[in-house]
Amino acid sequence: MGSAFTSGLTGVPRRAAAALAICLALAATLVLSGCSSPNSRTILTNSAYIPQPTTQGSATVAYMDIRNTAKTTDRLVSASTSVGGQVSLLAPDGMRDGTMLMKQVQDIAIPSGSELRMNPNSFRLRITGASPLEGGKDVFITLRFAHAGKVSVVALVTNPASGGGSYFLN
Repeated sequence: MGSAFTSGLTGVPRRAAAALAICLALAATLVLSGCSSPNSRTILTNSAYIPQPTTQGSATVAYMDIRNTAKTTDRLVSASTSVGGQVSLLAPDGMRDGTMLMKQVQDIAIPSGSELRMNPNSFRLRITGASPLEGGKDVFITLRFAHAGKVSVVALVTNPASGGGSYFLN
């Protein structure tokens, strides 16, 4: 028979102490794993695409849906692409002659529990100076949020000439 000192807990047999230690280790692992990547649960993206520019080297845009499942508002503060160039955040700024005017903004707020749908009549990302973009290829976009941190998105380059550039088809 072992003493209380041997088990580490007074009046608890070795097997019970070992089982308790395993349970505590498992509980700690579960708690810590839930804290490791908050952005994977608070910011979700869908339907990301980039229309292929009509002229190589010209500016294009990126559209996607971004859902904020957090309990607080978050802000998209910047973005970058795997094909280089500069990415600007654009917001609607009224209409003129049936055309949506856009303005560059420092961030885009996404309220708690809501979805931002980037599309031709709403917010978008403007990409300038990127490497050539070919229809059917994937581009990685890294979004940076004020609270959620970095979120990576895969966007398909679509070719409007072949009918692959409609927001509503993607």
